[in-house]
Amino acid sequence: MKNAWRTIPQSDHYHRERFVNLSNTPMMAKGVSMLKVMRAMMRRPKLSRPQHPLPFVRTDLRNPPAGKPTVTWFGHSSYLIQFRGYNILVDPVFSGYASPVAGFVKAFEGSNEYQPSDFPPIDLMVITHNHYDHLDKGTIRKFSSTTKRFLTGLGVGRDLAAAGVDPSLIEESDWWEEYSPAEGIRLQCTPARHFSGRGLVRGGSLWSSFALNFYGHNIFIGGDSGYDTFFTTIGERCGPFELAILECGQYDQFWPDIHMMPEQTALAATQLRAAALLPVHWGKFTLANHVWDEPVKRVLVAAAGLQLPVVTPMIGERFMVGGPYPAKPWW
Repeated sequence: MKNAWRTIPQSDHYHRERFVNLSNTPMMAKGVSMLKVMRAMMRRPKLSRPQHPLPFVRTDLRNPPAGKPTVTWFGHSSYLIQFRGYNILVDPVFSGYASPVAGFVKAFEGSNEYQPSDFPPIDLMVITHNHYDHLDKGTIRKFSSTTKRFLTGLGVGRDLAAAGVDPSLIEESDWWEEYSPAEGIRLQCTPARHFSGRGLVRGGSLWSSFALNFYGHNIFIGGDSGYDTFFTTIGERCGPFELAILECGQYDQFWPDIHMMPEQTALAATQLRAAALLPVHWGKFTLANHVWDEPVKRVLVAAAGLQLPVVTPMIGERFMVGGPYPAKPWW
């Protein structure tokens, strides 16, 4: 690893031994206790999980079409971006669960049909932050021998190394820093409004998004985030984008500052100056109290009012950046 576990306190948003957001960001809304959250979770609607196996498409990931970058979504926030023989995999979670203990937070039936053996060698794996539904050590171990480089935020490298990744292959970035893994490919680490932690300690590593310039094509890789004004800043500094991939799901009135509501997701895409939106962070796990397909339904309504095209592929359905885009309401 080039920076050899960089000295985190060098970051200007690291204070009192933890990373902080650009805006004040309480974990819970005012007056909300953990007891209140737990009670609500015990009363989750039956349809917080689908009542049928989800449809999926079996795609040959080793042979993408030429001409434009392609994206294949695998549910939640895992997706593969491919172009000119270069493969970028974002936040892969293929263990069938998103929790520290196997069997909890199980994947929906039909949403976990791909495994690491289905993938071509990965040139770059991007990890947006270290939460269990984005950094799955079991999955990373299976990819570690076939992945050339790893890109993540400050402090996350330790979690990757604990999953068996060679530290020399890990690149950690602070917000607004750039990384070029190959000629014609550039990623700029950009802000997000969230938090980190894999236990009781929070804020020990950075949460991020990334602006990807992929052989001249601009794609926004959004990590988990609440809404903030930095989407406009990113759009001005890094945009416009042909496609914005933004979280849309696992939101709740109890934690409005760390996950966007669908209407905010649509607004953020327009502020990024995106030509189209791929909503992710839904379709695989239940981590909030909303009906499982509510995020995509709400974002479609909001985006229509903004004249923003929304991409809605089935799990495993590959599409080309720039279109034509899948828009079938498969859910």
